[in-house]
Amino acid sequence: MNPFIHLLLAGFFSVVPMLFYLFVIWLMDRYEREPLWLLSLNFFWGATGAVIFGIIGSIIMGIGISEFIFQFATESDAGTLNNLAGAVVVAPMVEETTKGIFLLITAMSRHFDGPVDGAVYGGAIGLGFGMTENFLYFISYGSTLSSLLTLIIIRTLFSAVLHCCTQAVFGAAIGFAKFRGPLTKLTIIPLGLAIAMFMHFMWNLTVSFETTALIGFAFMIMAVIIIFVVFQFGVYHDGKIILRELTEESNQGFIPKEHLYHIPYTSRRYKSGWLPVNINQKDYVRTATRLALRKHQMKTIKTGAQVSYLREVESLRNKIASMLYYAKNPT
Repeated sequence: MNPFIHLLLAGFFSVVPMLFYLFVIWLMDRYEREPLWLLSLNFFWGATGAVIFGIIGSIIMGIGISEFIFQFATESDAGTLNNLAGAVVVAPMVEETTKGIFLLITAMSRHFDGPVDGAVYGGAIGLGFGMTENFLYFISYGSTLSSLLTLIIIRTLFSAVLHCCTQAVFGAAIGFAKFRGPLTKLTIIPLGLAIAMFMHFMWNLTVSFETTALIGFAFMIMAVIIIFVVFQFGVYHDGKIILRELTEESNQGFIPKEHLYHIPYTSRRYKSGWLPVNINQKDYVRTATRLALRKHQMKTIKTGAQVSYLREVESLRNKIASMLYYAKNPT
């Protein structure tokens, strides 16, 4: 294959599918979509920092495992065992950790509101990692058109999706634990990372042998289906939170009661006619949604940490009041 064509195809099929997946998971968070700058930052970390530190970590950990293997295995078996250990032990532990480092940093942001947000940010990191890894595989092993197409299909539909799913699981665990106590954090976050590593381990182990490769493909398909269903449940749960908190706001006179039939429902919130024309509908819905989520979060965190959330809740209430006031009293 012509080297220029090879490079062009490798670049196109490593980048474009991952950007498409990224756009899809961003759209799936229907109530409060994440800011694109922060989503892109997580994607960029997966594509660069996680890969670089993953390579360094794999080399360091691989040296230790190699020394252990060469002490107990025969010379003929040592090479095979070393390669297998690199795939099923080193890669899951190191790569899920290096991908997850930035996810823990992102979790400190106010934009990181719960399991759904964690899954979106984690998925973005995994897709960035998958993009770079795919490119390296495509230029290294796709020397012929047929071999390149095979790699593109397998790595785009399965391997890269694995990285997305494992970090989505870890992100969801972080999001679940964020507004809970230290015991929950110390239990759920490591458990989320362990599940991510186990998923990675299972995929790498099964596809390392021709006899078990189909099991690996079936495992990934089931994992994607389960994660998709759980993600949808998380989005549905967010809608229930928004309805509950805004009902409380309406009972206190902060939000008109008729708005409860629109804001908590993604199919109704952007329909025209229920807001005065001089109110920015997207801004109003976004502000009300954020108000509901902040109120819910404020109820789940420690008393000492509630002050900043209370200030934001009051600020959001004032913003909504101003919108409604100027809609009735235009200048």
